[in-house]
Amino acid sequence: MSVQTFTPRAFHEQAREALGNPQIRANFRSAMDGLMAKRRDSFGDWDLETLRELGASIRLRALARLPDLLERLEANCEANGIRVHWAEDGEHACRLIRELCEARGARSVIKGKSMVTEEMHLNAHLEAAGIQALESDLGEYLVQLNEQTPSHIIMPAIHLNTDEIADVMHDKTGIERTRDVDAMTAAARAQLRERFMAADVGISGVNFAVAETGTLCLVENEGNGRMTTTVPPVHIAVTGLEKVVEHLRDVAPLYSLLTRSATGQHATTYLNMISGPRKAQEHDGPEEVHLVLVDNGRSGIYQDDELLDTLRCIRCGACMNHCPVYTRVGGHSYGTTYPGPIGSILSPHLMGLEDTKDLPTASSLCGACGEVCPVKIPIPDLLVRLRREAVGEGRGNVRGAGAKRSRAELVAWKGWQWLATHPGAWRGGTAIAGKLRALTPSRLGPWTEYRTAPKPAKTTLHTLLKQRRHEEKDA
Repeated sequence: MSVQTFTPRAFHEQAREALGNPQIRANFRSAMDGLMAKRRDSFGDWDLETLRELGASIRLRALARLPDLLERLEANCEANGIRVHWAEDGEHACRLIRELCEARGARSVIKGKSMVTEEMHLNAHLEAAGIQALESDLGEYLVQLNEQTPSHIIMPAIHLNTDEIADVMHDKTGIERTRDVDAMTAAARAQLRERFMAADVGISGVNFAVAETGTLCLVENEGNGRMTTTVPPVHIAVTGLEKVVEHLRDVAPLYSLLTRSATGQHATTYLNMISGPRKAQEHDGPEEVHLVLVDNGRSGIYQDDELLDTLRCIRCGACMNHCPVYTRVGGHSYGTTYPGPIGSILSPHLMGLEDTKDLPTASSLCGACGEVCPVKIPIPDLLVRLRREAVGEGRGNVRGAGAKRSRAELVAWKGWQWLATHPGAWRGGTAIAGKLRALTPSRLGPWTEYRTAPKPAKTTLHTLLKQRRHEEKDA
């Protein structure tokens, strides 16, 4: 199967290609319809708006006290025997993790699901250092075998249908080609089980890091997270700074919102709560536990009182599942680790608007993403803010602000502004435009790809009204 490289700079071309691929359209349409229905049904007996308000308040309270909570998290983790490391950016985090692996002489790493390690391209960094990293989440395992990146933050292989998965499993692992999902799943688990037992280091993400107790919470369905964090002698947990919550009691409502919003489940199969390495009297668990806290642009978001809301995200993927753009073009079209609406407001901070200037406009602003967000992030408002930043009319707080600014467009709007504030020039200009309407071009850039080019009216409204008044007077 051919592998394609995606980049946010080519969003429009990639989206057009996806729209022209009936298989991708069918795969996503079927998957998204199912996820939307499951989410709706899972909240049927709940006061959803009250729960969303609670979730939003928990996240806002944590963000309001973020610096203090991070210090408290570090202190309590260290007291529990978890060593805490701070990483300024993705490269720094990769270097820290590589050094931890090398200190143990590690040659193989097994990984649980972690979007932040995707964000910083950890696998490639480790492999360059001679350390093999294998994904253990089934979806991540499939896209790794297929040399692709995830197309969804919860369901990485959602862009593949059963036949495509069968081809990947047969071509990459040698199992007999079959469309039996249970048989393919069992084969993958058998292959991964051997790797769990042989791995020198296990690496995982973190859903919630509890400052009060120094506890790391991981949510999963397959058991690979539990295996990754208990079987290898070393466990390295990696998370963004924003995942901290203040109290252990904050986890329950956020967990309820996360599982229902993500997969429509009342509870996932596993909720792992890790508070330290294996103790002397215990029979399983790692000898060492490390926590790597990654900034990578998050502190910049934190300093903006409006864009700060981006950091509320609990990575449920509901905004993607309901987005009319994402559900038609898929995750790879965005060319970023985080696709869909949340990616369109997060990626510009992580990568700069120079590379991601088209993502804030990859939205119809229908508001569906904001309506389903379990922690009430005002995603449409933030998309509009980033659109202003992209054309240089915002506060300039985002790296690459003004990257989409066009001198020709600026001159055109300045000219329009001048005409609109000078009545005589406006009347003369519109009269001339009406007489020259036949010369109006039929193509006006992207606007006319799906629309007919507008033409000036033969007669202005003012002229028509004057003619009517004269006719009424004469009558």
